[in-house]
Amino acid sequence: MSEVYRDKIVVKDENGDEKEFSIEALFDMKEKTYALLRSEQDQNDAFVMQVENTEDGQYLTGIKNPSERDMVLDAYEIAVDANPAE
Repeated sequence: MSEVYRDKIVVKDENGDEKEFSIEALFDMKEKTYALLRSEQDQNDAFVMQVENTEDGQYLTGIKNPSERDMVLDAYEIAVDANPAE
């Protein structure tokens, strides 16, 4: 069994605590870029965030609109089902 290496990032939550996440996927949809992140501590903890590009670099922001978040997650699941990893 081969191991898959993924990019990792450290995110500070609203309490200032740092948590490490794997970047499972980056994808574009409706002229926005999204990142699917999975917790290194709890593999069942996965969520999607929007990638914001600014002059100072890239930032991850939460998706406040639940219907937008659900639409992005549904599109990701459909894409994975259509093109499963080997």
